[in-house]
Amino acid sequence: MKRSGRTLKQRLYGLKHLPSYLRRARYFRGHGVHSPFVYSVVRNVFMRSTLMTTESPLYDALRGVDVAEKRAVQLQNLATHCAIEQWSIDAITEGDALVILSLATSFEQLEEYALVARECGATLCIMSPYYNAKRWEVCRKLVEQHPSTVVDNRAYILLFNNHLPRQHYRL
Repeated sequence: MKRSGRTLKQRLYGLKHLPSYLRRARYFRGHGVHSPFVYSVVRNVFMRSTLMTTESPLYDALRGVDVAEKRAVQLQNLATHCAIEQWSIDAITEGDALVILSLATSFEQLEEYALVARECGATLCIMSPYYNAKRWEVCRKLVEQHPSTVVDNRAYILLFNNHLPRQHYRL
């Protein structure tokens, strides 16, 4: 007779329902990320707590629309790391390489923005994807349908529209 009365397989069955933070631990500090581009983004952008440059127009604009300081620093560093010169917040204009959608953008508009960003090749950043159930449903659907690389950083989702293969990273 076994001590617990259950086999090892039965005892480990409940581990498939681990909390989100434990499931995401495999990508901690870039471990398990097999894309050199995403690995460099994790190491040089997400793990950095200070601005990479002295000029930070995106940081100032994000702080103006009530984005947390840590997230504003990360997005400014992403723009610096990827050499993004043109960006917009809650709008898409011609030539933008980074489009940031804050909570002011309704979940009905998210699909429209994702389609336009895909057509023009811009990287789409959706802030607060887990804000409510409806917003998460729309974001989850966008992630499933996206043809390129997606990085989910809990506070925002980055939908890259470039030559990268279809991969989904949850950091």
